[in-house]
Amino acid sequence: MTVEPSTAPVSLPLVFDAPRRATKPPRHLADLTREQAREAVSELGHPAFRADQLARHYYGGVTDTAAMTDLPAAARADLADALLPGLLTVVRHQSADGGRTRKTLWRLHDGALVESVLMRYPGRATVCISSQAGCGMACPFCATGQGGLTRNLSAAEIIGQAVAAAASMAAGEIPGGPGRLSNVVFMGMGEPLANYARVRKTLDALLTPSPYGLGLGQRSVTVSTVGLVPAINRLTEEGLNVTLAVSLHAPDDELRNTLVPVNTRWNVTEVLEAADAYARRTGRRYSIEYALIRDVNDQPFRADLLGQRLAKRLAHVNLIPLNPTPGSKWDASPLPAQREFVDRLRAHGVATTVRDTRGQDIDGACGQLAAADLAESAGIPSVALPQPQLEDTVELGAEQD
Repeated sequence: MTVEPSTAPVSLPLVFDAPRRATKPPRHLADLTREQAREAVSELGHPAFRADQLARHYYGGVTDTAAMTDLPAAARADLADALLPGLLTVVRHQSADGGRTRKTLWRLHDGALVESVLMRYPGRATVCISSQAGCGMACPFCATGQGGLTRNLSAAEIIGQAVAAAASMAAGEIPGGPGRLSNVVFMGMGEPLANYARVRKTLDALLTPSPYGLGLGQRSVTVSTVGLVPAINRLTEEGLNVTLAVSLHAPDDELRNTLVPVNTRWNVTEVLEAADAYARRTGRRYSIEYALIRDVNDQPFRADLLGQRLAKRLAHVNLIPLNPTPGSKWDASPLPAQREFVDRLRAHGVATTVRDTRGQDIDGACGQLAAADLAESAGIPSVALPQPQLEDTVELGAEQD
């Protein structure tokens, strides 16, 4: 089956190489290794160990130089100006779920817009971060994909989103009192593995203990991809044990070529084989992300085909009721179709859950807030539609094995 012409948007080209930036973000501590940071501090005329102190403040969420009391007062501004430039400026926050979900629109140094979403659950807090401004993968049902790719984010711009979320949790800004950030998922704007080097640097920062990181466990970090097979293989070879999530959205090449255009480069079989190799090395299940779209990929026969493909694999299916973007003809599958899809997958012995749908009233889908900002500046209102929920849900970023 292919998408009917009446519902298919104008196709965009796949973009693997980000456009060249007119200006690069200023140098930031988070872009540097410890050795590079110590060298940079020495070049400024300060003892090298000041770099470690500066890193401890940065990853601890301290932004006010007056609070950096272990640094000489005369050195604070010099060090902060040189190594802690402001890279992310809040355009606005939007909250939902009683304040437990907060979506932030950030403006970068060159005016590019990106988003992150902080979600607090009982016993855990997850932030969904962006790795690119826009996306070049051209998935037609995704607001980010239809906006095209502006540029790759620097490592510091990516890391900064997680650091800000950790600081918000520590400060008690999210209802529930002070807490800690426990999970990070690369499921925001962009294809993480298309910005591999900077995402890899970000992973180091997330996993490294203080002072040069947030000290998260590898199982608490999820990297999502539409299926860039060479990059999945590289991730496998590098020996990391973070959770791998594959945005599949269709079990057959005919439909996936339309829904996830990168499938014309690496088909379903190739993507699953690459994910299998990652699972064999790590001993951990990977996640199959599957957005349920009414009358497009939610048919019972597709549930059976997906179940047959995954029945003997170390995989877990995470079904996502589609959150429609403003003006889109794509819609979420009705609740009965969702339930039948779940039942059929489980009948094949495939572990299946339905994503907890957070932030439906704040343009919750990836890319919607940035798109809304641009649209509203042109006088076009945006509306996010509520979606039906299933009783059996999984938290975004929750461990699944």
